Amino acid sequence: MVSDVLAPSESLGDAPDSEGRSGGGSGLARYVASKVAGAATSLLLVILLGFFLFRVLPGDPVQTMTRGRAVSAEQIAELRERFGLDLPLWQQFIDYLFGVLRGDLGVSYFYSRPVSDLIAERFWPTVLLAGSATILAVLLGIWLGTRSAWRHGSRFDRTATGVALTLWSVPTFWLGLIVLMVFAVGVGPIPGMFPTGGITSPDTPPGVIPYVLDVAHHLVLPCITMVAVIFAQYQMVMRSSLLEEMGADYLTTARAKGLRDELVRRRHAVPNAMLPTVTLIFLHLGLVVSGAIMVETVFSWPGLGLLTYQALDVPDLPLLQGTFIVLAGAVVAMNLVADLLYRFLDPRVRAS
Repeated sequence: MVSDVLAPSESLGDAPDSEGRSGGGSGLARYVASKVAGAATSLLLVILLGFFLFRVLPGDPVQTMTRGRAVSAEQIAELRERFGLDLPLWQQFIDYLFGVLRGDLGVSYFYSRPVSDLIAERFWPTVLLAGSATILAVLLGIWLGTRSAWRHGSRFDRTATGVALTLWSVPTFWLGLIVLMVFAVGVGPIPGMFPTGGITSPDTPPGVIPYVLDVAHHLVLPCITMVAVIFAQYQMVMRSSLLEEMGADYLTTARAKGLRDELVRRRHAVPNAMLPTVTLIFLHLGLVVSGAIMVETVFSWPGLGLLTYQALDVPDLPLLQGTFIVLAGAVVAMNLVADLLYRFLDPRVRAS
């Protein structure tokens, strides 16, 4: 009798659970598929935009490359034929699109080398600069944001917030020039302490350790410039997020249990306030990489930003298109990572 009564109950209870787990798995698959499809569509639009955007730049690349040289009309026609510039625009785009799908980004007009090789050489210096600056900016922003929110309205809060907002509004190239003039060239009693540009010195002693120290020495000024500009966004988000958490009932309960204020902040308030900041970190990683153009140009840092600036000067269309795809692709990829990560970090996204 008991089994007769329980049997329908168990079967009724198992069915929705099984369906729920299946629905959860298919829901996750649909979520991932939709985000990946959105990222692929964005990347395709980037390729489309990258091709036609740089075609509106003034000037003929072949005329620019041969400027100041005695070249005949036949030689100019030969160069246009070699780079495919004599073909109709639609055919150039089809060739370019199929080349990108094969991983072939074309040949640089200026360097006469494959664009993919040039980008590969400049990729890691940009990653080193943007990665170091992001890590330092995140740590500094979270620390200052936490302290500012916990001491809301204090002199520390007002000073830290004011300095952060001021640096955030300063143009990157202007701040870079000031830093370069003060700490590399030297002003008044302040001697020049750092190199004016580049990633290494020509007289670096042989060996791994001297090389690493020399790169770190060259990295200081461009890294400080980037940190000064981007740390404010992490500080502001962390500050506002923690201010919202400070009024929550669970913090009052934690204090009522006798926990010290430091433990309440570190163990309860800060972890719950970290979610918006973590999301912002991934959303801005791609932008930081593409935003390194100004800093790399000011400090002659041999990364993708300086390569893009040099390509604009020619203009070197294949190189511009290649760097545009890589920089915009970094933004798309980081947004995809943030979307996927957000589902695991925020229960509200899973529930929706």
